[in-house]
Amino acid sequence: MDAIFFTIFSFVYFILFLLAISLLKKHYVRSTVYLIPVIAGLFYDNTILTIGRFIDEGDLLENLNIARYWIHAFFTPFLVLFAWKTLEQASLQWARKTSIRISAIGLTALLVLLELYTEVFNLNIEAKWEFGVLSYRSLEPSSNPPFMILIVSLVLVVASILIWTKQKWAWFFIGSLLMIIGSAIQWPIKSGAITNLFELILIISLLGTAYFQRKT
Repeated sequence: MDAIFFTIFSFVYFILFLLAISLLKKHYVRSTVYLIPVIAGLFYDNTILTIGRFIDEGDLLENLNIARYWIHAFFTPFLVLFAWKTLEQASLQWARKTSIRISAIGLTALLVLLELYTEVFNLNIEAKWEFGVLSYRSLEPSSNPPFMILIVSLVLVVASILIWTKQKWAWFFIGSLLMIIGSAIQWPIKSGAITNLFELILIISLLGTAYFQRKT
């Protein structure tokens, strides 16, 4: 059943990717510059999970899955830059300060390095079937969300509260909060796709925020 979910997610991410590019070209919403790589990474992630069972175990599928970890490490921290840019687009003057810009870039770079060091450089994966999906996963999965994800989630929530207060747009906050709740709760559902669903909800809320800010 999960294979169907991941197929649907991949299709939706492809549509969101096209919408994000269109939003950037037509309205030049600069925050989408940082969202597009994230959407592309999630499209790749869900696509590999979709086609894994057709490729079967072997070096090809293993390498494709290793790429998932590298893409996640490099692209997910871009959400920090997205959050910062939404604050600029909301006309929060302090967000335009050079010190804030440097801090956002620095935090993004730090999170990339942290994820590479803690999750990728010593990566050891093995093939695993779960709910009809074949993928390669870490032999030592962490019981807690990676530190990078926690920091990114915190940044998104803080930024979304400021956007809600300034522009009366609540969907940024709702999407960020649902992502945190969805990741924290152990759902009594026999599916590995539940986290991916909440990721999709988050991305839709972020792209919706970019669209909302298109005239600011």
